[in-house]
Amino acid sequence: MFTFDERLQLARSALEDIDNVKVTGYRGLTVDFARENELAVIIRGLRAVSDFEYEFQLANMNRHLTEEVETVFLTPTEKYTFISSSL
Repeated sequence: MFTFDERLQLARSALEDIDNVKVTGYRGLTVDFARENELAVIIRGLRAVSDFEYEFQLANMNRHLTEEVETVFLTPTEKYTFISSSL
């Protein structure tokens, strides 16, 4: 629905009040972006049990590509479980 640049600007606007957050866009694999920027952790959200299988497979593939980057899963409080970036 939004272009790449529009999504970046929306994220920057939403997070501009948080001093230690930097919004950066990229194309390609997330694990490559993390490695190129010397990031050690990818944080992923799990809203429901149905999310786990996909996210687990993704984390395992990222680990296969590099052991330098770890994936951490966080679960939201109940009032935020309905939020979905694809919906």
